[in-house]
Amino acid sequence: MLFIYNANIVSIMGVIERGGVFIYEGKIEQIVENHDMNSFLVENPNVELMDAKGAWLLPGFIDVHVHGGNGFDFMDASLESLQGISEFHAQFGTTTMLATTVTSSKENIEKVLQSVENLQEKGQLTAQIIGVHLEGPFISPNKLGAQNPNYVVPPRLDWIKEWIDKFPGVIKILTLAPEKEKAVEMIRYGVEQGIVMACGHSEAVHEEMETAYEAGLTHSVHMFNAMSGIHHREPGVVGSILKNEGVSTEIIADGEHVHPVCIDLLTKLKNKDNLLLITDAMSAAGLGDGIYNLGGLNVVVEDNVARLKEGGNLAGSSLTMIEAFKYMVNEVGLTVPEVSKFASYNPAKRLGVENQIGSINEGLQADLLLVSKDLHIEKVWKKGELLKF
Repeated sequence: MLFIYNANIVSIMGVIERGGVFIYEGKIEQIVENHDMNSFLVENPNVELMDAKGAWLLPGFIDVHVHGGNGFDFMDASLESLQGISEFHAQFGTTTMLATTVTSSKENIEKVLQSVENLQEKGQLTAQIIGVHLEGPFISPNKLGAQNPNYVVPPRLDWIKEWIDKFPGVIKILTLAPEKEKAVEMIRYGVEQGIVMACGHSEAVHEEMETAYEAGLTHSVHMFNAMSGIHHREPGVVGSILKNEGVSTEIIADGEHVHPVCIDLLTKLKNKDNLLLITDAMSAAGLGDGIYNLGGLNVVVEDNVARLKEGGNLAGSSLTMIEAFKYMVNEVGLTVPEVSKFASYNPAKRLGVENQIGSINEGLQADLLLVSKDLHIEKVWKKGELLKF
């Protein structure tokens, strides 16, 4: 039993100033407002106390689009890599994530699916990997970003059916280019199987996007990046996503992938329930400048910006969630509660797990962050357990 008190608690309903959260058996048992604090302490004299000293208490971050960190890549498909990525990002506030693949061979993607299923069976110590985000290989060769062109293939429904049969429930998001032949058929099938179908690495026109929405597409990855831009005579992927409030999208907030003015416009035009903060982090995150590998392609990181050695395209990021969070507050000008929603509740809602994680609410899993007023991570709890790094 733990009672965190004197915290500025960020909940979906607003900020509870100088409030308290009672954690019991890994869950949020009770939220206590300041005026009820004394009576709670009288009724629970044996509870362990932790004074937050006025810091923010946030729900743990949920990163639905992350490739690696601290030298590890999910494509390694090893237990060591999965645990290494989990432990690294947990230090910076991520308590739940999706292992995100890159465009690669069928065999390599299948190894990732197998590794995540194996890890889920064994249980985890830090950030929980609750499934896989398949980014590619069913994308446009003309919007590669940093994806390997050697492995791009048209949508293969037979692959998806095989993977779902072998690894039921593991695939949570599937990103594809909806303009590709058989894409609409794959979208319909994925939705039937409970998978969030997403647009990405696409040069679709507005009409093709509308067809994809009708088939069940509800998400899009890294807004503005590797997608057809908006034009006054052709809205493209960007314009189509901005228009459709029922479609969620992601943003990489590092000052390199998207200009802060464009992020600001996005937050004004897009339904704020449908904007997700992500890292798109690669293995270089946490290691600094150097030469790295992403999906078989050489990546140069200089001044913490990752680009392909050949061609210079941006290649994921070296972001952590707390750095992206800071950028949204300090550079874009949003409030802490607004950004908390992007980083926690909205991803949980998109994945359909908002009744388990993603907010500070009684009965939910106690995934919590104590964050200083200048937005530094002070403590991380996963299922009520204080993580030590």
